[in-house]
Amino acid sequence: MSNIKIKWHTSIQEIPKVIWNNFLKENSTPFYKWDWLNALEKSKSVSKKYGWQPLFLSAWSENDLIACAPLYLKSHSYGEFIFDNAFVQLAQDMGLQYYPKLIGMSPLSPIEGYRFLYADGANEIDLTQILISKIDSFAKQNGILSCNFLYVDPKWMKIAESLNCAKWVNQQSLLKLNEEKSFSDFLQKFNSNQRRNIKRERKSIKNCGVKVEPLSGSQINIMNLKKMHYFYELHCSRWGIWGSKYLTESFFAELASTELKENIVLFDVKEEEIDKTIGMSLCVKNENMLWGRYWGSEKNIDNLHFEACYYSPIEWAIANKIKYFDPGAGGSHKKRRGFIAKPNASLHRWYNLDMDSLIRKWLPKANKLMLDQINATNNEVPFKFEEPKLSNT
Repeated sequence: MSNIKIKWHTSIQEIPKVIWNNFLKENSTPFYKWDWLNALEKSKSVSKKYGWQPLFLSAWSENDLIACAPLYLKSHSYGEFIFDNAFVQLAQDMGLQYYPKLIGMSPLSPIEGYRFLYADGANEIDLTQILISKIDSFAKQNGILSCNFLYVDPKWMKIAESLNCAKWVNQQSLLKLNEEKSFSDFLQKFNSNQRRNIKRERKSIKNCGVKVEPLSGSQINIMNLKKMHYFYELHCSRWGIWGSKYLTESFFAELASTELKENIVLFDVKEEEIDKTIGMSLCVKNENMLWGRYWGSEKNIDNLHFEACYYSPIEWAIANKIKYFDPGAGGSHKKRRGFIAKPNASLHRWYNLDMDSLIRKWLPKANKLMLDQINATNNEVPFKFEEPKLSNT
């Protein structure tokens, strides 16, 4: 493949939308659609100013675009939800400059599915090798210490690992639905004590005169999404400097103006007596998967978070024949509400040989400890489930 030409891009707008979306595999996550990544850039939620410099890599055969690698140059580790503090400390101890670093992920979204994108019929192994070689050269020429592919698509992982990427195992939550017909069916998997707890939590919301209504498709408009930003901003502000308020109002407005609206489900929290929206959560969907992303409320009502972010979305997923629900990062409370701990993997390349050697010696033990922790967490859940697997572990 000696005739391949490589280009770097500082905006996804430099890559044709139709070609990019054609590279996405069937049922791939909406978080890698051209419109989603463009909305992050266009809204200034992601930019060099905020430590996310788009730096896409593309491969061309004559005039045909045949592969892309979504990458960002990062000047911090916020918005990744994989915590590399130990690597930062190691670099400091070794007198190395940790930032900037290269990151491959959909910004601000801890969503499994990262991979390079290829044209139909392309030689994915050879193209991956060419692109990674160019990434390595770029990093070394520019004094970049590492390249990190986060939340990797398990189907792509084997290719990247064969090119000497080091695997680091982390944890996410996941709910698998098994053709339940109703929320009552879903509750049957729990032991009797937890079934009562969940029923009591849901009933407490009704007793407060609050209802949660799902909105999707044509029911969603720009005003809904601006309200969603208001609640998102309100929720983030309650956590102070740890609030992770990354998205601007214009990002939410962009969701209403593109075909991405078909991938959005809002859960509108209302006080029934006055028909007023007091909170909202936002989920993203495709044919098989639902992802919980953002939420907020004007009122601090016991169990409202569980209802708006877990129970109502689960009920909606059952009604719409969704198979899996990823509720988002964090939260030990998830294991009592139907979610299991599941391993996910990130892949890494370090360009200082001493640092690379130290981390690679540490990783097997760290990965085993994480898998042991996942097993221990799942041994405590109050329901039956199928054991989660990590491809190529």
